[in-house]
Amino acid sequence: MLKRLVCAAALSALTAGAAAGQTPVKIGVLGDRSGVYSDISGEGSVIAARMAVEDFKAAEHGLTVEIIAADHQNKPDVGAGIARQWYDRDGVDMVIDGVTSSVALAVNLVTKEKNRVFIDTGAGTADLTGPQCTPNTVHWVYDTVALANGTAGAMVKRGGDTWFFLSADYVFGQTLQRDASAVVTRNGGKVIGSVKTPFPTADFSSFLLQAQGSGAKVIGLANAGGDTITSIKQAGEFGITEGGQALAGLLVFSSDVHSLGTKVAQGLVLTEPFYWDLNAGTRAFSERFVKVSGGKQPTSNHAGVYAGVLHYLKAVADLKTTADGARTVARMKEMPTDDPLFGKGTIRADGRKIHDMYLFEVKKPAESKGEWDLYKTLATIPGNAVFRPLAEGGCPLVKG
Repeated sequence: MLKRLVCAAALSALTAGAAAGQTPVKIGVLGDRSGVYSDISGEGSVIAARMAVEDFKAAEHGLTVEIIAADHQNKPDVGAGIARQWYDRDGVDMVIDGVTSSVALAVNLVTKEKNRVFIDTGAGTADLTGPQCTPNTVHWVYDTVALANGTAGAMVKRGGDTWFFLSADYVFGQTLQRDASAVVTRNGGKVIGSVKTPFPTADFSSFLLQAQGSGAKVIGLANAGGDTITSIKQAGEFGITEGGQALAGLLVFSSDVHSLGTKVAQGLVLTEPFYWDLNAGTRAFSERFVKVSGGKQPTSNHAGVYAGVLHYLKAVADLKTTADGARTVARMKEMPTDDPLFGKGTIRADGRKIHDMYLFEVKKPAESKGEWDLYKTLATIPGNAVFRPLAEGGCPLVKG
């Protein structure tokens, strides 16, 4: 008996020693868990983060990883306050998701101040890798420049050379309209009007009537999530597309199209970097995700959370510390990215993650083979062609 107790004590000591030798990592998933972006973000982002930790086999790489989550309510002050508390009191090393550009910009500043890491996967403003870039932030999934180059560029080439914008009245909508307008004019088109819409809003009727009355060939929707769904539904009620005007969803997620249904959304052209049915890797990931999410397919934001956590853990395992956020991000930039959802890529000096984007068109009901069979691929747009050139962003980290 004594021999057994001694062995058990020795084993316990060895286990404790092994645990003590592990590098602790704490990740905060900060997103919209209750508002208009909750389908894009929400619990799906937490699921994706946990899947990344599981697939990385963190313990085998000397890491113990804890994941926590909070709802920023799409309010910059709330988001910044949560991030500050996480960094100061709760020992969080990295924040991910950040859907809503105004929140992301606020978290970006707090993260730099506290020298932690922020991986933005859900917010779109390209200013995160432009004038407001920092050594502590990586912008992973998409941005307003890439969306504009993809969707607006394609629409103008199809003959949609006059535009009217409905833009969410906060930094994301304003930035997306700015970047899409630049693409329209650069390709020979013209912006003939725009209107700012409250964020969020349930009634787009007066704004849609202005757009309809403008006679523009394309009505650009510089919004996202619940606002996109509502504006497209109400445009259908007004018979806008039947009247010959086209809708351009400048930020559309598969969850939006699923909510709308192919009957309403058919023919909509959009740009995304991820779709669950894109290839074998995306299908395998999505099959696992669906089992945990209650039947919901992952959005590109969820895919970005998975890929971002995976790459971050690789850098931390290599450095064996989370003490210096800027150093961790610098290591992330040195290491080529490679995951089953976005493929091979890089992170530039300005923090912009580079990968291909895809131009999709929503299928007609007769073409769809199931409730999540939503897209057909029109084109693959190389990352170096769709994202803003490094020298044009105004990021102070870029030399020369």
